[in-house]
Amino acid sequence: MYTIQFNFEQAGQKPVTLTGVKAGQSLLEIALDNQIELHHNCGGVCACSTCHLYVNKGEEFIEPISDKEEDFIDRAVNPRLNSRLGCQCVLLEGTGNLEVTLPDQTQFLGE
Repeated sequence: MYTIQFNFEQAGQKPVTLTGVKAGQSLLEIALDNQIELHHNCGGVCACSTCHLYVNKGEEFIEPISDKEEDFIDRAVNPRLNSRLGCQCVLLEGTGNLEVTLPDQTQFLGE
């Protein structure tokens, strides 16, 4: 089981900490299941970059980045070294703590 803290760049949003999260799920699925807004224009199939997020802590607990994911991250708004796509960050078997930051998604309004 995992503990995941979701931080937000968007003003006025407070961090959300989830406990008891099971392996085998993507960070996108976990966010959506917990009413955390994370855009996903392609439906979570690694065909866009709207579920872009930053993994601040716990990258060792998720699937490694693929070449395809890297290509889409290059198209994301404000990519960083710790950028990932939420749909591709599947929790591995085990237990641990993760901390992620969701970029300000107001930039996607109107898409």
